Amino acid sequence: MNTEHIKITDIVAEENDLARAASILREGGLVVFPTETVYGLGGDATRDEAAKKIYAAKGRPSDNPLIIHIANPADAEAYAVTNELYYRLAKAFMPGPLTVILPRKETIPTSTTGGLDSVAVRCPAHPVAHKLIELCGFPIAAPSANLSGKPSPTSAAHVAQDMDGRVDMIIDGGESEIGLESTIVKIADDGLILLRPGGITCDALSLVCDNVTVADAVLHQLAENERPLSPGMKYRHYAPTAPLVLLSGNDADVLAYIQQETAARKCAVLCYNEEFDALNNCILFPIGQKNDLASQAHKLFAALRDADGTDAEIIYAHLPPQSGLGLALYNRLIRAAAHTIKKV
Repeated sequence: MNTEHIKITDIVAEENDLARAASILREGGLVVFPTETVYGLGGDATRDEAAKKIYAAKGRPSDNPLIIHIANPADAEAYAVTNELYYRLAKAFMPGPLTVILPRKETIPTSTTGGLDSVAVRCPAHPVAHKLIELCGFPIAAPSANLSGKPSPTSAAHVAQDMDGRVDMIIDGGESEIGLESTIVKIADDGLILLRPGGITCDALSLVCDNVTVADAVLHQLAENERPLSPGMKYRHYAPTAPLVLLSGNDADVLAYIQQETAARKCAVLCYNEEFDALNNCILFPIGQKNDLASQAHKLFAALRDADGTDAEIIYAHLPPQSGLGLALYNRLIRAAAHTIKKV
């Protein structure tokens, strides 16, 4: 397949380009587009064959649900059974990096939902994504635009590494602002279940709903025969080719361990900025100050991709905290590391 690459810097001046992208989607093709979280691999969410094309392009298991992207929160009415809590969440967080799982209506095929009777709904804030969905007039099903299991793309250059020749068009809309996929919640009878942490934290959700519980799969592996309720729950995700090991311990012990390891083999390290001068003889990828979790989230996937582009035998990173935005970092890194944690 010949992939067309376009860049959008002004959605008004370049609306014709976006209209062409919408036409591709309308005809059943695939278009990669930017969002504020990561880049999405888009197809018509209402068409069975488009969902199958998405799974094929990614090499993604078909029981891993896709998120549908809508232009306005009220558009969910045509595709899902909404309720009062959904609209409270929408008022607080949409457009933005929140996905809500709701009962599916027949307008969305089960091929899009991974065979589930629920559907994951998101209203992205990125102006290019928003305009593209508006021009389509239907929801766009879109997982992250990477080969299944690889780090999610936060730039069009990352997308091209994985998707060139697999999709009809890649839209370059600049670097993703947040850098981690959306927060996913499911509305339950007694409140919210957090299925995937992201830029919207548990504390923020608790301002809208008194009862927010964290699904066990956020921190632990699903059983082999357990069906994922949302993207990113079951399979190894976000992973570089070289093995990734997360180091748990105080900063001094972690630094000492890395220095010891670099004497024995070639290591890449996702380090805090303030550690840069203390580490020698290894390939360093600073991801922000220790206490700047937003910077770490923004840089994480790019750093994993860059580390994978080296000849390092192993990649090390700090084990993040499990609070605030740290929970999202923890969730992504334990999956990228296949739950490999070393206490030092």
